[in-house]
Amino acid sequence: MSTRFLPDEQVERLRSFPGIGREELIKYFTLTPREHAFLDAPGRGADARVGLALQLCTLPWLGFVPDDLEDVPQAALLRLTSQLAVFPGALEYYVASTRKRPQTRSDHLKLVMRYLKWKTATPGGQEWKELEQFLLDRAMEHDTPSLLFYQATQHLIGAQVVRPGVVTLMELVGAARAGAGSLTSEKVEDLLTGQMRGDLDRLLVHDAGLGMTRLAWLTTPTVEATWSAVKVAIEKLKFLRGIDAHLLDLSMLPRERRRFLATLGRRSTVQGLERRGERRYPILLALVAQSAVDQLDEVVALFDQAVSARESHAKAKADAALAERAKKGEARQLLMDVILPVLADPAIPDEDVGVILRNGIGMSKLREVAADNWNPLPRDHGRLSALEASYSYLRKFTPQVLEAIDFQGGPGTADLMQAVAILKELNRVGGRKVPAWAPTSFVPVRYADYLAKARKAGDDTAFRHYWEMCAILALRDGLRSGDVFVPGSRRYADPGTYLFTPEQWEGRRAEFCHLVRRPPGAADALAQVKDELHQALTDLEETLASASPGDVGEVRLDDGGRLVIPPLSAEDVPAEAKALRDELSGMLPFVPIASLLIELDARTNFLGCFTHAGGRKTTQSVELKRNILAVLISGATNLGLTRMSEACGVSYDTLAWTAEWYVREETLRDANTVLVNHHYGLELAKKFGGGTMSSSDGQRFPVRGKSLTGREMNIHGGRVLSTTTHVSDQWSTYGTKQMVPTHREAHYALDKFLGNQTDLPIREHATDTHGATLVNFGLFDLVDKALTPRIRDLGRITLVRVDAPAATNALYPHAGPLLADRWNEGLVVGCWDDLLRMAGSLKFGEATASLIVGKWSAASRQNTLAAALKEWGRMRRTIHAARYLSDPLYRRRISRQLNKGESLHALRRDLHYAQQGTIVRPHLQDQTEQAWCLTLLTNSVITWTTEYYGMAIGELRAQGRDVPDELLSFIAPGHRENINFFGFINVDVEAELAKLVEGWRPLRPTTVTEAGTTFMLHP
Repeated sequence: MSTRFLPDEQVERLRSFPGIGREELIKYFTLTPREHAFLDAPGRGADARVGLALQLCTLPWLGFVPDDLEDVPQAALLRLTSQLAVFPGALEYYVASTRKRPQTRSDHLKLVMRYLKWKTATPGGQEWKELEQFLLDRAMEHDTPSLLFYQATQHLIGAQVVRPGVVTLMELVGAARAGAGSLTSEKVEDLLTGQMRGDLDRLLVHDAGLGMTRLAWLTTPTVEATWSAVKVAIEKLKFLRGIDAHLLDLSMLPRERRRFLATLGRRSTVQGLERRGERRYPILLALVAQSAVDQLDEVVALFDQAVSARESHAKAKADAALAERAKKGEARQLLMDVILPVLADPAIPDEDVGVILRNGIGMSKLREVAADNWNPLPRDHGRLSALEASYSYLRKFTPQVLEAIDFQGGPGTADLMQAVAILKELNRVGGRKVPAWAPTSFVPVRYADYLAKARKAGDDTAFRHYWEMCAILALRDGLRSGDVFVPGSRRYADPGTYLFTPEQWEGRRAEFCHLVRRPPGAADALAQVKDELHQALTDLEETLASASPGDVGEVRLDDGGRLVIPPLSAEDVPAEAKALRDELSGMLPFVPIASLLIELDARTNFLGCFTHAGGRKTTQSVELKRNILAVLISGATNLGLTRMSEACGVSYDTLAWTAEWYVREETLRDANTVLVNHHYGLELAKKFGGGTMSSSDGQRFPVRGKSLTGREMNIHGGRVLSTTTHVSDQWSTYGTKQMVPTHREAHYALDKFLGNQTDLPIREHATDTHGATLVNFGLFDLVDKALTPRIRDLGRITLVRVDAPAATNALYPHAGPLLADRWNEGLVVGCWDDLLRMAGSLKFGEATASLIVGKWSAASRQNTLAAALKEWGRMRRTIHAARYLSDPLYRRRISRQLNKGESLHALRRDLHYAQQGTIVRPHLQDQTEQAWCLTLLTNSVITWTTEYYGMAIGELRAQGRDVPDELLSFIAPGHRENINFFGFINVDVEAELAKLVEGWRPLRPTTVTEAGTTFMLHP
């Protein structure tokens, strides 16, 4: 295993002084009176004091002192010398003297270490052993060498131990990774019985019946939710259970270690695993153990989708029949329009009515209308009857699902669970008649008449069909809400297991409440939120009271007391801002997309995040960087590897290997984080926004072929999938999620928000109506974040009050009547600690927000905690609505942020141009990686453009132009006219870097006229 995993230039950087920020400058280079006393020893000259002070401040900052002290950031040196009242040139004298007598430098470092109580790590010493143990523990959690190196440096600083040399520390990291491999094998040795080894080895043997190895069979994802796909998934589940994969307890290995080994197993070839010898067994153990859980989830998910697909088909069929019935009803209504006036006219004798109607309408028309049977519709308009046509299809897989999955129910599901047990027994013995005592309370009211009529008619077959279909639909709905769960599952587990246990929470409560600034007691929390509500309603009352019914353009009450919310006018972009934006765009250099990425990597090293999936990290060669860039471009532009091979001249096999081992979701996410952080540090980016607000929105992409994520949507013209992106107020995208377009985007809004790994200090999140669920309102607030959506038909939502209507209306005469419902604060009080426990489980990563939001949004009324969360959400939604209505600046800020997210859709569409933007990859993992490629390139364009906009602004100001900062917030960096996404893609890293002048491309020149304006000099 190679220990030289860092490139030479990075090794040199790690031995030198880095740049320094303002906070670090203040924190580490501010001398205390005690430190002044230490430095001002008798007989110590100015140069010695500067050199000693520099080492005194640098050691706690970096954990070591670089050899070249003159390389210290100038700001740090000036801050130190000003405090010491010496001139900066004293450092040169100190360096010169220590070159003549190196002992002085080492003596001073020892003095500093003794003063700060720092130690050195020597082989065999206590500090060295602690570092080795620390690295081994971390290597068991993950296998990324660069991250291990960083964690080691932080550990040493925390332990106040001087960092060893870079090469030495890299060797320690390499030894820890090797030790982690050996320790992994040792920990799982008890599980590797002869039988288990044989089962694992048989995974690598070609199976003639399958036409592939069992390993390939297990790791091949499903692409459609059909009855045959469900049965194959069940076969895989039974196979894994047959080798006791579901019983494997690998808890002795850290979760990240298990994930790493399983990923390695999925990506390795049979030959590659066989070459590993004994080391293949821990990999295969982790793979089958994880597959047992994944396969269980897949069976349940496919069951849900297959049943839902038939239900959707039945709904469409019933709707078509309803439309046809409406057409016939129209004909009957027209006939009645002729008949009723005749019948209602008292002047027409009774004996003449029939003659008049027959002659007026015609016997043929009367017979035609009378021939149509016009039976009353059932409550569901015939949907269950239409689903009954799919009964045989459902029977092809539902009995096998019920047999293979251990469904269990929570409170309020006893009758449903009894029905499932009866159904399983009927399937086992081949019974056809549902027992008379079988429960039916789970049957929705809209379907009850079907069962009643079948039982009254004595039609046992029809009753069985309807009863069974209702049980299957109720089981599906229970799984979605969490009222029904599956032991051993991850996605469909008991919702209570997603949270900290009460015992775990006891030790976390105080920390969480301090972190999110929430009172632990319900009484204080209610007092706090009522104060917020009162302030928001006071502002709303003032707004409504000051606006008359005729104030067009203002939020107001009309003559009937109804709320009128005029549409927000378009943001007024100053003409100067538009002119400046056009001028800056004209100064940007022209660049192909590949050249842009190469240049950006030279400044950010984002390609360094693409590590080998096997944990090996060597110095990235020019060829490897070229291949990674080609894969990124192929995914983002939708060219695919075959066409990309033709476009860039790199063989398909090379690109496919690079994509398999280097371009993964985690490496793409890490690289994107590097770009977002780099962009966040740019001066111009701070003019766009403070990085404290973001928004999320979905973008639809057409899908070709079979895919579990694609859905037919007429509004989008066919089969599509959805990509939801989280965009900051600085225009950078920090989160991406591929999802089924019919799923609510609200389920994932908080997921990416809490999972933000960038430096962006985001606290507020805007969405459209799709993200404005009560559960989201409640959870965002409980984790100390703000959900600020733009809600369609805001005047129609139910707002809450905390008092009786008379008291509320007396306090708020105009706003009070809008508060239509009483807030159930008793429900919140009773569940307050559990609400905090739920939020704490999300904040500390015990559960994912999408699971919690999805389950609790669909939870039944029996779930008290879900009801309490929604009640808290109703209060937060009311406060938001009051602020939104009373503050036009608040509304405008939300709209501006949402517009930023939507405007990036156009850039993504331009980048994703090949194959008419149609997604052809069928599997979710591949689609997710492609979405991250698109996000990475989108951020690359945003970052590159922001950098060059900043250079162009600097050049204009250098020419004497006044460029006010107030205009810069209107300069959108989603500019793409200067970037070529098409044609032959030449990924020549060295040639592109050679074109840069001190790391940059020259701006296109401008000339200042006598009037002070500029014009472009085109070549």
